[in-house]
Amino acid sequence: MMIRNQILIILFMFALLPPVYAGTVTKSDFQVKNTQSLLNLCNVNTDDPLYGQALHFCHGYLVGAFHFYKVSRLGPKKEHLVCVPEPAPSRNDAIDQFISWANAHPEHMNEVPVETEFRFLIETWPCK
Repeated sequence: MMIRNQILIILFMFALLPPVYAGTVTKSDFQVKNTQSLLNLCNVNTDDPLYGQALHFCHGYLVGAFHFYKVSRLGPKKEHLVCVPEPAPSRNDAIDQFISWANAHPEHMNEVPVETEFRFLIETWPCK
């Protein structure tokens, strides 16, 4: 239960990405065909006309990914994909880590975003 709560906190940290990491959004980003599109939505400039929609879409996507993870753990094995350290990193630290990781792995920019998100989480906080 504690690990699940920590993962929820981390995913919400990504969803609350501050405008410091701002970028430009296009209407095609809302199709979220790849990780780059999701990053564009999450990193939207506050003065972008699609700011509100993009940020809310980003939040919804990340919460949906967490719900997927929760459902995947309901089976008989209840395997943990991610084990967050104690104490959990701050929101800003986790966001910085994700952005750095994503930028260092451009080979994942054309993947389905939820896959990239969990690649990052599993690689960063693996369960041993």
